[in-house]
Amino acid sequence: MKVVMLAAGTGSRLGPTTEETVPKVLLRFAGKSLLERHIDIFRRQQISELVLGVGFHHHEIEQEIEKLNAQSFVRTVFNKDYDQGNIVTLSTLRDEICCGEPVLLMDADVLYDERLLECLIGSRHPNCLLIDRNFVPGDEPVKICVRDGEIVEFRKWLSTKYDFCGESVGFFKFSAEIAEQIMLQTELSLLQERHDEPYEETIRDVLLTSPRGTFAFEDITGMPWIEIDFAEDVARANSEILSRITKARIEHGSVPSAAENKAPGLAMPS
Repeated sequence: MKVVMLAAGTGSRLGPTTEETVPKVLLRFAGKSLLERHIDIFRRQQISELVLGVGFHHHEIEQEIEKLNAQSFVRTVFNKDYDQGNIVTLSTLRDEICCGEPVLLMDADVLYDERLLECLIGSRHPNCLLIDRNFVPGDEPVKICVRDGEIVEFRKWLSTKYDFCGESVGFFKFSAEIAEQIMLQTELSLLQERHDEPYEETIRDVLLTSPRGTFAFEDITGMPWIEIDFAEDVARANSEILSRITKARIEHGSVPSAAENKAPGLAMPS
């Protein structure tokens, strides 16, 4: 199974944290870039390949791949129109997602406990989302709403009744058939000039029109993770999430690297 990852955005909401030059996947936590952390986890989980949809400062990402000696494991697909929204990047990755096999689709700007990926890969459900029921309500999180055990809504703004809801991690597993349907919906959305919508809307369109039971979820509540969107996310990643990830790795028998034992801090790629 391969991972297709969205990593083309400018990270503009981070403000001066990135000095307007650093793709979020290159942000460093305890000495390691998010990209290096992804690669380490994917290799341990027997992922066959990582394909990155890139755009903003893509040469820096490619330089990091070379620095990590990961050219045989990671490929990039360049979206020249990356500033037109992540749904355009998703469209650029069509051939990678429609590969005739199950595929993982992931956001690049997430720092996470490896067990999240284990839950996704190991799920018995061929089309699976990850839900965290411990989240801060508001308009920012993409939410998964569940009623009678079924997902009934998937978006930031809610207008339906549900038994419970949680935040989507931004990691997905799709069967080959559903991946094809999502990419067809993506092309339709672009024809309808829905460029400004988040790419999750295309998944929602397919989810809500599919037969009952097509999509399912795994509950990862309690496992540490954070999406890096704002400067305060960087601060929380350093002050809280890193230590929780390290503690979880120790408790579950995985020894952290020397870099992860260093005092947490954010550094820019050299």
